[in-house]
Amino acid sequence: MTSRRAFLIVMDSVGIGGAPDADQFFNDDRPDTGANTLAHIARAAPLNMPHLDALGLGAALRLASGEDAPGLGRPPQGLWGAATEVSRGKDTPSGHWELAGVPVPWAWHYFPDTHPAFPPDLSARIAALAGTEGILGDEHASGTEIIARLGDRHLQSGWPICYTSADSVLQIAAHEEAFGLQRLYDLCIEVAKLVHPLRVGRVIARPFLGQGGSYARTPNRRDFAIAPPSDTLLDVAQAAGAPTHAIGKIGDIFSHRGIDRLHKGASDADLARHLIRLADEAEEGSLTFANFVEFDSLYGHRRDINGYARALEWFDGIAGQFLARLRPGDLAIFTADHGNDPSWSGTDHTRERVPVLGWGYGAREIGLVGFADVAASVAQHLGLPAIGPGRVFL
Repeated sequence: MTSRRAFLIVMDSVGIGGAPDADQFFNDDRPDTGANTLAHIARAAPLNMPHLDALGLGAALRLASGEDAPGLGRPPQGLWGAATEVSRGKDTPSGHWELAGVPVPWAWHYFPDTHPAFPPDLSARIAALAGTEGILGDEHASGTEIIARLGDRHLQSGWPICYTSADSVLQIAAHEEAFGLQRLYDLCIEVAKLVHPLRVGRVIARPFLGQGGSYARTPNRRDFAIAPPSDTLLDVAQAAGAPTHAIGKIGDIFSHRGIDRLHKGASDADLARHLIRLADEAEEGSLTFANFVEFDSLYGHRRDINGYARALEWFDGIAGQFLARLRPGDLAIFTADHGNDPSWSGTDHTRERVPVLGWGYGAREIGLVGFADVAASVAQHLGLPAIGPGRVFL
């Protein structure tokens, strides 16, 4: 059976170094020059990733940064190369939008690493919208740390915990039962209306549960992202009548535009089941766009090298199961949106090139390409109108 489907799979934060402008991005005042998520993980914990390495993962790493990685050295049997980002951000929306054909045309707004981090009038508006006398936090922080530190005060006062990071983001944490999950979502929707005009990329609801100093975030996170400034690959596909499937946080990243069916889950393991199922079930001519976030959220930001390594090996097994179900005529591309080197200083993303690994076009070196070239190539494969500034590499 011959089909013509496309699967675009983002391994969130699996960078491969070599970004030519890494010196312009920082972690704790240290430039990202030399950051290399995949290489540094492999040197600390050699990787066994036979399926993605057979597509060209190790070769892409060497192309991007000139570095080798223990365990990644197979001759490429798939389409392989490395992509360089032009958007002036090393964040989730910038990377995904550009992969979907829309480089970010503006500079994001970032809140300063001060205490307080937010302008007083914004903090006052958040409190008013929440119906409280104030907010907690108002600083740069790790989500798990600030919830552990301020969870008791939140339960006592009812005030929402508001914080930010090196990303263009405002996060609001609240107890799912005591504060209310829908109340938290409603608050974030209204706060997004205040900060999106400032070019703050996302307002993120971070619900948690627990008591007495023992708290845990729940899977009910929700991102309220600024809308892309022009049509993305998803919009173009949907307008042309191609069925579109979004796995994981893709819906949030693209403000739920251009998406016919959303497939969510509490973990990457849940999302993997969706991906494997859609390899069997996705319609002729369809586009499936997936994000696997736990490399980033559980291991990169927390600087957990061994955890990241084990997650990569687990995902390689998922990739093998998925690839075995594809049909002649399908295209599958594995890539990433930025880096998050767990060996690096700080807790922020790192500016890196990313792998572009393809199944469906045989063994083919595509060299150094742009993020937007991914969208152009997927559109070409599906017979869609040309999109964005990218060039086709198929």
